Amino acid sequence: MKIVSQNEELLRDALPCIPQPSSRTSLASCNKLIRFEDIRAAAFKIQSGIQKTPCMYSRLSKQYGMDIYLKKEFLQYTGSVKERGVLYLLMSLPQEQQRRGVIVAADSTFSLAVAHHGSALRVPVLAVAPAGAPAGRARLCREYGAALVTHGASGKEAQLHARRLARERGYLYLEEEDSAVYLSGLGTVGLEMYEQVPKLDAVVFPAGGHCGLLAGSAAALKHLNPHISVIGVESESYPVLQQSLKAGHPAEDQACNNHHFYGDVSGVCFGSNSLQLTGKLVDKVVSVREEDILISMLRLLEYERATVDAEGAIALAALLAGKLPELKGKRVAVVICSGNLELHLLQQCIARALTLDNRVCRFSLVISDCPGDMSKLLDVLAREEARVLDIKQERTFVTSELFTVEVICTVETRDKVHTAQLRSALLERYPTTAWTER
Repeated sequence: MKIVSQNEELLRDALPCIPQPSSRTSLASCNKLIRFEDIRAAAFKIQSGIQKTPCMYSRLSKQYGMDIYLKKEFLQYTGSVKERGVLYLLMSLPQEQQRRGVIVAADSTFSLAVAHHGSALRVPVLAVAPAGAPAGRARLCREYGAALVTHGASGKEAQLHARRLARERGYLYLEEEDSAVYLSGLGTVGLEMYEQVPKLDAVVFPAGGHCGLLAGSAAALKHLNPHISVIGVESESYPVLQQSLKAGHPAEDQACNNHHFYGDVSGVCFGSNSLQLTGKLVDKVVSVREEDILISMLRLLEYERATVDAEGAIALAALLAGKLPELKGKRVAVVICSGNLELHLLQQCIARALTLDNRVCRFSLVISDCPGDMSKLLDVLAREEARVLDIKQERTFVTSELFTVEVICTVETRDKVHTAQLRSALLERYPTTAWTER
């Protein structure tokens, strides 16, 4: 957690000092940075304000050849695991600062957690939202108890304004970073999973721009059992963690995507503390494609009735995409950390995922514009048990024979095999059928 205000020293005594990025630390010194005792203390302190979320056996296990347990952190009140670190941080503030209040930029799930727990602890929270912030997120910030102001056209401008207000009004400016207090709160996830699932072989976490959950939980898990494999997963398009580990410092020049789908999957927001812990304690970091994330979101919705965002689905995506074949036959826990997807994005994501999964397809063909020919086409589709989602006819701009009609049809099928059967049946009856490739 990055603390920026006139009172930057407020948290310095809460936990041991953090070494500078240039210092070389051993595993022992990393454990002094975030000791197991600190994580255990955080777990005790936040237990009354945080859900102890279930870590449940998944029905996806048999399909993918391993025992998969899903840690459902999206069930937290604000739909995000970040509540753990935020609550511990706010509870660790001196009473004087709690009375004065804190300020955040309202463009992340982190700000929602600050608004909710600040209200519960009676800590005044001021949130600064850019004009382009998702309307739903800004509304939730206000409903959770934060005072909301709008400033600037981007998240960066909102952050700068929040910093300025912090200096002027004595607020404590908070943004997601990697102080020992915040990481200790996040590390309680690893503590809970170890208690909930005996004989764990591996745990898979989301990584990328925010790797505090990965780093903090790794500190807990490796202390409890050094033989548990700790694996991070990030987006193939934004491999910020892998690049930073290779460079030995946070890759500040890494481009990030501002599309709301990615959320905290992209961007560089971790510091040297998280990076050092990840380098020392995490066994492996892999990357997945955007398509893999969408399929993971679809599987979670179908098999677990879980509506999650990209950050919540990315860890499971690595298993479903076959990125971790060494875990076949093993007992694996996966953290589903976030469920804060805007409704319009949810609709787009599921529609795209169904197409990627070969369950929604489109084709075009030319038939005679005579009575009964359209009915015959529909009979073929009914016989093959394909559900028609949309059908269009084009007569004016058809380039084939006169008195013909081009039919463009979108249908829903059961799976890849069913789609192949439908394709064969159509080609047998209509040899000119053109299939729209996804």
